[in-house]
Amino acid sequence: MRWVIRVGVSLAVLVLLALGLLAMVPSERIAQAVSSQFEAMTGRKLQIAGEISPRLWPTLGVTAGAVSVANADWAEGDQPLFRAESLSIDVNLGALMGGEVKILGLKAERPEINLERAKDGRANWTFAAAVAEGGGVGAVPPAATGFTLDDGAISGGTIRLDDRQSGRSIALDEVDARLRIPDFSGPFTLTATALSGGQQVALDLTGEAFSAFAMGRVVPLRANLFAGGSKLGFEGRGGYAPPAAEGALTADLADLPALGRLFGSELSRPGPGLGQDRLQASGQLTLDGSGAAFLRGATLVADGNELKGDLDLLPGEARPKLKAQLTAGPIAIGTGSGDDTGGGSAGGMQAEGWPDSPIDVSALGAMDAEVALAAPSVDLGVLKAGPTRLMITVDRARAVFDIREMQAYGGQVSGDFVVNGRGGLSVGGRLKLAGMQTQPLFTDLAGWDRLISTGDLELEFLGVGNSIDAIMKSLKGKGAVELGRGELRGLDIAGMLRTLDAGYVGEGQKTIFDGLAGTFAMEGGVLSNSDLKLVAPYLTASGSGRIGLGERTLDYRLRPTALAAEDGTGGVMVPLLVTGPWAQPRFRLDLESIAREKMEAEAKAAAERLAAEAKAAEAAAKAELERRLREELGVEVAPDESLEDAAKRGATKALEDQARRALEEILGGN
Repeated sequence: MRWVIRVGVSLAVLVLLALGLLAMVPSERIAQAVSSQFEAMTGRKLQIAGEISPRLWPTLGVTAGAVSVANADWAEGDQPLFRAESLSIDVNLGALMGGEVKILGLKAERPEINLERAKDGRANWTFAAAVAEGGGVGAVPPAATGFTLDDGAISGGTIRLDDRQSGRSIALDEVDARLRIPDFSGPFTLTATALSGGQQVALDLTGEAFSAFAMGRVVPLRANLFAGGSKLGFEGRGGYAPPAAEGALTADLADLPALGRLFGSELSRPGPGLGQDRLQASGQLTLDGSGAAFLRGATLVADGNELKGDLDLLPGEARPKLKAQLTAGPIAIGTGSGDDTGGGSAGGMQAEGWPDSPIDVSALGAMDAEVALAAPSVDLGVLKAGPTRLMITVDRARAVFDIREMQAYGGQVSGDFVVNGRGGLSVGGRLKLAGMQTQPLFTDLAGWDRLISTGDLELEFLGVGNSIDAIMKSLKGKGAVELGRGELRGLDIAGMLRTLDAGYVGEGQKTIFDGLAGTFAMEGGVLSNSDLKLVAPYLTASGSGRIGLGERTLDYRLRPTALAAEDGTGGVMVPLLVTGPWAQPRFRLDLESIAREKMEAEAKAAAERLAAEAKAAEAAAKAELERRLREELGVEVAPDESLEDAAKRGATKALEDQARRALEEILGGN
């Protein structure tokens, strides 16, 4: 940007010199002379399409028609770097006669500025210098060529920046700006207003030692930037070639979408607890000239949450990377007072379902991150935790929350939780919950407070969708639960079995148990279980069925057995069906199944009795055949020999004996 300032000064000086030297020469020759000198100094062609008109009264000056400065030869497209409908310059005649350049006014009407950075880092606003500091073709007048500017202005302008190195594009319309430099070596001011995506933006900049600043050096600066409802303030020292700064930064980021548009990024409005109503930052900012930014002693405020620590924003090939060490006070997310339909919010819990408002996680793609966070408590609206330490890693819109420490519901949580914003939203993780108190956990999670116990839970899950409702209806995974001594309120299973009355439900009813365990699988938002075991005084139970996590429904069958013998046999068993919505489950004793099971048992017993009788008859017949073989044929049946084989063996032996006797009689008769 240093060259932009120098080119403007050079243009003004050249036009003024042309006016003084060529006052009696036709305007065409003035335009030609100015263009030639400008091209020799910058390497870019200056074209003055309109007539150059000198003025002697009331001030010495010149007005040119349409003016344009050629773009770099490598730039894409055919747009010039700079173009204006007209350019007007007024100078102090007395100062000019004394060798000073005091510009009273410089005004460009409806200028168009097209800035471009190539992938290799070349910028079209940097003008080549053919030789070193001494001058020559391509050289710009050195900083010692002083001047003053009482009032420099542009009106109705446009600025376009196409940064193909970072992939960002910035567009400003209706740009009105004023630059005042009363002393070339002294302070200067710049004020500007524009529209960014239809949103008003403004800049108020005050600096010291303009001559040093114009050369790209660091000077004292105070700046305020406004974009919609957002404001950035800086007071310290800064320069622009390369961008460098050191000083106090204050930021009110109440309108992130407007600020994002200004810098060529798409930022959404945060959800409650993340800055929906209030988002501020402050600290000591350092820009080291390499593109990195460091914020030390930072304070970040998001709604009622406050975080402190140090942040480093480092440039990357595809996107910047944030590294931070943060400590926080109590954190509450998803509990703001504003509209819960904003980005990043799940919305309020619906009466008969999960929140279905969209969750916008597009901000995950803005940068990568490695953030260490510690907080004394975390309230996520539906879940709460005590002291928490997390390592948050973001890579290409995929965030991993590695839980280093989390105390919750009287127990400990470990594992990881993933939010993946690549091509939609998915969440997943592997969590272990040890020593958790079930009543407050399920009360917060699902509004269900009937299970009172302490136990362990292992869970592996994956859900896909852009709302909590969609995620819950897509959940898949697996897990296991094991609970110690506790009670199930609102249901007296033993009373139901004792009286065969399903009315043992409601206030004052409960089932006390010594332990409960089981495993489960999830698919399509439905949890399936087939091995639930419950052990209670005078009662045991097994269970199987389905729990609709997405639809919030129950279809479960318990098989409790009461008053069984010590060896587990006998007792009263009546299946209990639990169906309906979570909020109002229905309990029904499956008496029909008892009759059905009794009939099935009787039929099975009859079949077993008939089979035993047939087997006994078969054994008796076999014994009789063995006796006859032994008595009539003298054949003993071997243990591994069938009756048929024994009979054949006996018959063969009898025939052989008879044939031998007949042969002996014949031979004996001879």
